[in-house]
Amino acid sequence: MEQWRPMTAAASAQHARPAAQPRSAYRRFMPLTTRWMDNDAYGHLNNVVYYSLFDTVVNRTLIEAGVLDIERGEVIGLVVETHCNYFASLAFPQNVDAGLRVASIGSSSVRYEIGLFGADSELAAACGHFVHVYVDRETRRPVALPDKLKTTLQGLL
Repeated sequence: MEQWRPMTAAASAQHARPAAQPRSAYRRFMPLTTRWMDNDAYGHLNNVVYYSLFDTVVNRTLIEAGVLDIERGEVIGLVVETHCNYFASLAFPQNVDAGLRVASIGSSSVRYEIGLFGADSELAAACGHFVHVYVDRETRRPVALPDKLKTTLQGLL
């Protein structure tokens, strides 16, 4: 029988309870609106809607910056990891501010972190992340991040 041992500091930090982030933790904001169909039977946004909002703020930011062409671009980002922590409910009808920052940039990958805020709230109702690996559209093999994309991402660090 294995003997119980207390967690190491590193293991304890990995299991620390997540906390809602303030607006000041994010570099860019985008207003989003909820829709009637977003509410679930419990009267708040269904969990899959949060992920859709995450995807919207990341991709819209890249499209508006001119570094993502979803129809013809040679390089596309594929989601390889997602995560979300929920702290407060959002619901229709409600305006949402989506905060975005880049946590890390690799040779072919990026970790985007997003906070979703009720319009007047200082703390995020939900915080999450997406990791995109950028690949060649045809081969689906990882490629180095294009320079223009890297420049845009560095502005969000």
